[in-house]
Amino acid sequence: MEAAEIIGVCDRTTRGMRERYQEFAYDGLFDQRRRKLSILRVPMEQAERVLALYRETHFDLNVKHFHEKLREEHGMELSYTWVKQALQSAGLVARRKKRGSHQRRRPRRPLPGMLLHIDGSKHRWFLTIATTICW
Repeated sequence: MEAAEIIGVCDRTTRGMRERYQEFAYDGLFDQRRRKLSILRVPMEQAERVLALYRETHFDLNVKHFHEKLREEHGMELSYTWVKQALQSAGLVARRKKRGSHQRRRPRRPLPGMLLHIDGSKHRWFLTIATTICW
């Protein structure tokens, strides 16, 4: 129970870890889930069929419409995200470009108030006020 408190788990978990260590040594302490394949994994034959369908018949569709065709016409219940990632990793669909910065910053002027001089206003009264404020 002291070991369980130090690790931060319940005593039942600690007993299970001790039993796995006694039976399998250090290999028994590794996470058991890492060795199993996911039950949601798409079979390789189905993945190849999806890519072949896109290459041969539906090459002119975007990912959203192709995903809809897979469900309606071919009866494949795959997630949109999986279809998109499969097409992108195969190089059949371009990845989206990263967004740029929201606003491009203009470099600072060397003297204070120089921004007023590039305003573009041709009114005489504005130029005289701007020059008296800046200097």
